[in-house]
Order: sequence, then structure tokens, then C-alpha cells
Amino acid sequence: MTDNDVAVVRPKPRSSGAPPEPAASAPSPSPNRARGKTGTTIRSRERWAALSFLSPWLLGLLAITIGPMIASFYLSFTDYSLGYGEWVGGENYAQMLDDPRLAQSIKVTAIYTFVSVPLQLAAALLLAIILDRGLRGMAFYRSVFYLPSLLGASVAIAIMWRQVFGTEGLVNQLLALVGIQGEGWVSHPDYALGTLIILHVWTFGSPMIIFLAGLRQIPTMYYEAAKVDGAGVMRRFFSVTIPLLTPIIFFNFVLQIINSFQSFTQAFIVSGGRGGPADSTLFLTLYLYDQGFTQFNMGYASAIAWLLLAIIAIFTALNFLMSKFWVFYGDND
Repeated sequence: MTDNDVAVVRPKPRSSGAPPEPAASAPSPSPNRARGKTGTTIRSRERWAALSFLSPWLLGLLAITIGPMIASFYLSFTDYSLGYGEWVGGENYAQMLDDPRLAQSIKVTAIYTFVSVPLQLAAALLLAIILDRGLRGMAFYRSVFYLPSLLGASVAIAIMWRQVFGTEGLVNQLLALVGIQGEGWVSHPDYALGTLIILHVWTFGSPMIIFLAGLRQIPTMYYEAAKVDGAGVMRRFFSVTIPLLTPIIFFNFVLQIINSFQSFTQAFIVSGGRGGPADSTLFLTLYLYDQGFTQFNMGYASAIAWLLLAIIAIFTALNFLMSKFWVFYGDND
């Protein structure tokens, strides 16, 4: 072998000790993508489950509330009676301007509402303060005082009320014991509405429970600080209790105003369904019923219903607008 024939030997590459790289394969799906698909599926199932549970309420809302409201709004522009209707445009609303019984019903309803509601809330707040003192048997007293709110709008209580304030009723029997000759309170135009106002005041249980819950939320440190400053009972009531309770007062006031405008059963039973005597108990709801189901003027009755809705909406909006001047919230500056 000559020098020219020397073979060239190439050294092998050194091994680094690392395992061989695997062969390239198809990319695996991202865990986030898989988790996203699963989350979407779960949310979709929850959505359908929620809709299935809500479907009875949604059907009731459409069939019992929204549907009749749309029909009533249409009928208010018609002369509808017993299956026959004729489009009359705004004649029903124009008729309201020349209807003396409608004006009387609005007057009676306004007097009833703006006299009975403040008296009811005052009685409810007074009893709530008394019960907040921690009397024994609190649960019993709350149940007893709340009971009139459950029964006050019933037919049975209205019938009882008519008997109590009748000519030979319990009120006149008590007055006779002290030598006073009583009136037929529910049959006298000057007193019939007053008996219904007393009935409404008597149903103070619901706002009383709400007031009691609000009183329990007032921190005692405010009363202690007022005592240290020398504030008496009345001063603490008007400077601590009333300001901190104004959101509850506002809530009860709005709620009771709406309920009072919608009162019907008491006046219907006490007056025999006619709003007597001399239309002194002719509530707006009772006049609506008389037009729709006694005289079968369904178109005009529908217009009165929308008038009632507008009145309630106006007073509710006014209450919310005025609330910023007297309602105190904890986050107010």
C-alpha cells in the first residue's frame, strides 16, 4: 500500500445521550378548544333547561298579561259589545271629557287613596315601633297583625264590614250603650266612603311587617350617639328613625298607592255593585266594571282601563321624581 492509497476514515458523531426525536405526527387538539366545546355544550343545556322551567311563566305572561293588554288597547278604539265591534277611533277617549260619572269616580278614588294610604302607613309604622321593642310572643303578634292584610280584600270581610257599619250593626250597638243614635253608615252618602277608608287602614299588616324589618336594620350606635348628645325620644324618632327609614317609607307608599287605585272588592260588596249611595263609593275600577260587564260597553271600559293605567303610571313617576328630595340612602353624600 502506498502513501497515495491511505484510506480516509471519518469519525462517527458523538452521541449526546438524548433519546432520539420522535417522528413528526399530526397535531393534537388543543385542550382549551376541547374545554371550550364542552363548556358551550353545558351552557346550551343549562339554557334549554332554564327555558323549559320558565316556559309556564312565559306562556302565562303572553296569554294572560300581554295578550289581553294588546286586545284591550285595540278595543279601546272600537265600539265593542257582545262579539260585535266597530272601529270608532278616539271617540271613547273623547267621551271621557263629558262623562260626569267618570269624573266622580276619579274624585272618589283620589280621596280614598290619598286619605287612607297615609293613615294606613302611620298606623303600620306606629305598631312596628311598638313591636320592635322586643315584646314577648313577637311571632304571635306579627301573625295577628298581618292577618287583616290577607283577608281585608276578601268578599267575606267586605260583607262583615257592611254588617258592622249597618243600621243595626256593631258600631251602632256600641254607640247606643252611651246614648248616641247611630247612622246607617254604609247607606249614607257622607259616611259610606269613610267606612271603606277605615277598612283600608285596618289592613296595615303588610306595610307593618316591612317597617319592622327596616327598623331591625338601623344600627343601634346611631341611637346611642343621639342619647349622648341629649336627644329625647321624639328627637331620636325624627332625626334618626325617620331619615334612615325613608327608603322603606317610599317603597310602602308607592306600593300602597298602586293597590289603592286598584281597589274594587270592598266598594263592590258594600255598595251592592253600583257605587252608591249617590255614587259616593264609585271607585274607578267599579265604574270600569259597570261599563264593561253591566252595560256591555267593552270599548269604553277598555279606554277607562288605559286611563287607570296612565293615572297609576303618572303618580308612580312623580313619586320617583320627588323621592330624591326626601329619601335618604346610605350612599348619599
